[in-house]
Amino acid sequence: MSLPSPAADRTAIVTGASSGIGAALARELAGRGHQVTLVARSADKLAELAAEITATGVRADILAADLGDREARAALLGRVEALGLVPSILVNCAGISTLGPVHKATPDAEIAMVELDVVAVVDLCTRFLPAMVARGTGAVLNVASTGAFQPLPGQAGYGASKAFVLSYTQSLSGELRGTGVTATVLCPGPVDTGFGERAGFTSEEAHGALPSVMWESPEVVARVGINGLAKGAMVAVPGLANRAAAALVPFLPKRLLVPILSRRHPVCAEPLAG
Repeated sequence: MSLPSPAADRTAIVTGASSGIGAALARELAGRGHQVTLVARSADKLAELAAEITATGVRADILAADLGDREARAALLGRVEALGLVPSILVNCAGISTLGPVHKATPDAEIAMVELDVVAVVDLCTRFLPAMVARGTGAVLNVASTGAFQPLPGQAGYGASKAFVLSYTQSLSGELRGTGVTATVLCPGPVDTGFGERAGFTSEEAHGALPSVMWESPEVVARVGINGLAKGAMVAVPGLANRAAAALVPFLPKRLLVPILSRRHPVCAEPLAG
């Protein structure tokens, strides 16, 4: 098994743990006996989840932090160590998306998205991996999306950010071979978490754009992700339909694929030119 064993002095760091997939991942790890350190901006929501997990007999610490802030990220490892804990698992789940065409975008919002979805993943991996490799044990789970396998008109920056996370984690997996540390990228398809509403489109619009067979619950996504991490898988994609799409889409001609994707996205009013 590639997942480090639970221990009294070990913890799994889960970012974006205040809701959705991040919270489900924290629950899944805790259900397997791993102590968890929950990281997100909302201390109140983290406290609720920590109380729920602690009630099951598993230690759960909270570290409120804005991971879009570079100083906050730089301090995170030290804050974990100050709790007397060794980070044995790192789960990078925090993420946001903007919505709409780039020519109508707000530069600050686009940059903030890339800061959290891309730069924070690189920053935290770079800070947490050296000690894992030195100990000869550890695991990293980076959360991307099935959007990583294709262009995503209407969410161009988000799709490209997740493509970066996919490629980056695959490269990490190769670099870490033989070290006792593994890296897995989790690529969920559509999930009912409120993420779309926060990005700016309704649940009805999202469900109308994607077949029902592709939708998975946060709990299923979390279980697939942690199973993949335990097996040392490079990529984990929840759901047969999503796995099939992820395998097929990269081979489709982009001049045909991009107009189709544009027409199906809720915010793209007209198809792109071929």
